Amino acid sequence: MEHASRRFLRLDPRAKLYLLLVANLLLFFHVNTHTEAMLVALFLALQLASGRVRMAARFALIYAVLLAVSMLVPADTPNVWLQFAALLAAGMRMMLPCFITGAYAFATTSASELVCAMRRMRAPEAVVIPCVVVIRFFPTIAEDYRQIRNAMALRGIASGGAALLRHPAQSLEYILIPLLMNATTVAQDLSVAALTKGLGRPGAHTSRTEIRMRAADWLVMLVCTMPLALDIVGVL
Repeated sequence: MEHASRRFLRLDPRAKLYLLLVANLLLFFHVNTHTEAMLVALFLALQLASGRVRMAARFALIYAVLLAVSMLVPADTPNVWLQFAALLAAGMRMMLPCFITGAYAFATTSASELVCAMRRMRAPEAVVIPCVVVIRFFPTIAEDYRQIRNAMALRGIASGGAALLRHPAQSLEYILIPLLMNATTVAQDLSVAALTKGLGRPGAHTSRTEIRMRAADWLVMLVCTMPLALDIVGVL
């Protein structure tokens, strides 16, 4: 597994946080559509370079559909439903770069790497501990969701991909309620585990995880910043 992971591009967690900041600035500065598409292509290329092919393909398909809906519907169409669909697609399309970079950073960063990076950035422990709990919380909930769906399929309850749409009330009862009850326990267990490992202990901390900003990190940060900077100054 270690040798396989070395074949892909692995960025420093601080570079990933910077890319997440760039994606949020896209929404803040309301850049042109071609600048947005250029940066989305760069973010998807990073997912491909990290070996997340299926994730990149899904986001590319979603972005293409949203872009087509928001661009093909005429702005002066009298159909209210088409106007609503175009407005909704444009809003979701503008937020998608944040989801792409967030999913990339979330899927390719371990908890130990995040802790090491945040301590290098002199982040207070009051920020580090909640971030560690969050980055471990969602994968645990996703695994619980898969186990619940497997148990439901084994008993013939709302099985299949479209079961959530065919039996919404039954799905909520058998999925949502156990997930909410388990989420409280998982959050408490992760907080206790983090404190047991000494994350809240004052003083200097050591780590077996080594992170370092390499030339690839600086190059990716520069390449992803250029379209945004050129759009802000009016070149693009």
